[in-house]
Amino acid sequence: MKKTQIITTVYEYDSIDELSKEDQALVNQAKDAAHRSYAPYSKFNVGAALLLDNGEIVQGNNQENSAYPSGLCAERVAVFYANAKYPDVPVKAIAITSRTNGSFLETPVPPCGSCRQVLLETEDRYNQPIRVILCGENKIRIVESIKQLLPLFFDKEMLNE
Repeated sequence: MKKTQIITTVYEYDSIDELSKEDQALVNQAKDAAHRSYAPYSKFNVGAALLLDNGEIVQGNNQENSAYPSGLCAERVAVFYANAKYPDVPVKAIAITSRTNGSFLETPVPPCGSCRQVLLETEDRYNQPIRVILCGENKIRIVESIKQLLPLFFDKEMLNE
């Protein structure tokens, strides 16, 4: 029996100051979006910012609804808006941050499974990896592709088997 090891590479930083100016700006846009999220039930505010290939930055934030699960995560709000407004423009990177009780979380929170699948479909749609920047106040984690967060992914090729 042959065993294959699947390894995920995550780069970790202690401060936003260690990031490039472009990544810092994207994280700040995600933080701005988190301040405007609608989360009256969970009080867990998430912001996302996408950097598109054309230089545009698109923000998204979580939108809750009393009729669970009618709400939508910040990552999907941003991706769906970008795909609707710029249907032919690939996503280069996404920054994600979250806050609760008036403060940003110290450690980064990764996207949920549904958001990972949507980001994966977006990568495949444009045949270009999406850098994922997960930002907490005391720790930042970066992966070079959503496939690093979803290594055993389901994609369109499986529909043809």
